[in-house]
Parts: sequence; C-alpha cells; structure tokens
Amino acid sequence: MAGSSWAAHGRLERHSLLLLIAIIVVVSIGGLIEIVPLFYLENTIEPVRGMRPYTPLELEGRDIYIREGCYLCHSQMIRPLRDEVERYGHYSLAAESMYDHPFQWGSERQGPDLARVGGKYSDGWHRDHLADPRSVVPESVMPPYRFLAEKDLDYHDVAQKMRTLRTVGVPYTDDMIANAVTDLRDQDNAFAGGAGLHARYGRNVNVRNFAGDPERITEMDALIAYLQMLGTLVDFSTYKADAPANQR
Repeated sequence: MAGSSWAAHGRLERHSLLLLIAIIVVVSIGGLIEIVPLFYLENTIEPVRGMRPYTPLELEGRDIYIREGCYLCHSQMIRPLRDEVERYGHYSLAAESMYDHPFQWGSERQGPDLARVGGKYSDGWHRDHLADPRSVVPESVMPPYRFLAEKDLDYHDVAQKMRTLRTVGVPYTDDMIANAVTDLRDQDNAFAGGAGLHARYGRNVNVRNFAGDPERITEMDALIAYLQMLGTLVDFSTYKADAPANQR
C-alpha cells in the first residue's frame, strides 16, 4: 500500500505539468474554502459585550492621534504571546478594532503598545508626557506635543464625520449624530453630568476636563480622552473566549 502511494507521488514529482496542475487544484480548493464564506457572512467579527462607537470627543482625539503620526511609533495590537500578555495585558480582540477606519494596529514599537493604556496613567501624567515626554520618561525619544494644549479643538464637522463613518458600518444613530456637539462639550465638562452622553454611549464613558483648563476644549483634551478610553471597553475579568457572544 505504501509502495503504491510512493509510486503515485513519484510520478507527480517527475512530471512538472502534472505537479503544476495538482498545485493549482489544491490552492484553488483552499482559496474557495477561505473566500466563499465571506460572500454570505455579514460579519466575521464576533461581537463582544462593552464595545461601542467612539464618542465625538474620542473620535476627534483619534483623528489627532492619526494626524500627528502616533501610529508610526506605537502599536495597538497585543499578540497572544506570553511576554506581550505579561507586559501589556490581555491579547487584542478583533472586536476592539471593529469601529476603526483605518485600524491602528501599527507595525513598529518605538514606544510601548497602547492597546491597554486607558486608565493606566492619570490625566496629569498624560499632560506632562505630551508636553515634555522626558519629564516623566527620561529615556523617551518622543517629540514634545505641548502645542496641543495651546490649540482649541476644531469640532465643527464632527457630526459629518460620524455620518460618514455610519456609511461604512459604525452604528451611530440619528440621535448620536444630532447631539454630537453637545456630547463632545459635555464629555469635557465635569459639571455637565453627562446624562445624555451616557444614555447614548453607555456608562463606560469618561466625563471630565482632561487637559486641566475647564474654560477651553483643546486638542490635548481630545487626545487624552481617546488615550484614556483605549482598552477599557471590554471587562476582561468576566470575558470568556469560548462563551456565547451575549455572555461576553
């Protein structure tokens, strides 16, 4: 039996045309198995409890993060390797990037991964770090971003941004879009209460002045709001990878 199998295998290896045809058949079958399901599956990402779209202030902060090229030195992708999990926390889930257009996984780590940076440091630490990185991390090679605290946030088109993102699948409702400016201002105001903001985005929203100047909403406010949200939406103390989606 083994001899006949070897003989057939040998014939295949000795005839380049037969070998090429066999390779094409095998690759085609494998490709169809991977591609065909994408035509009838609405989404290949399993939903996870806690995930929500970015608030207007976080969305503006994310745009600043992209504009300043932060993704070039900081990844947001923790791989399921022991050393990464021990240093940064639970490995990244696909659902955590489901509302990112484009995603911020990154490809280099000149600085640490930021997928779980939310809540790890105080707002004051972030302010100092952005203004003068070496004041809190002496070995840092990051340039200063002090100007972010001096520049008022331009959020006149935040509702239009949300409307555009809805066309690519981000579940912003009409109510969220209509109240975009109000929600942005309320999130940066510790005295606003944020009742409407929490009703639209859930309780897991930071509401306070992030950059330390309650009289203004600056680009630093938006960026810190975005950073303080990263990695905080999923409760990994209760998350189970093999649990049904409605129990995660």
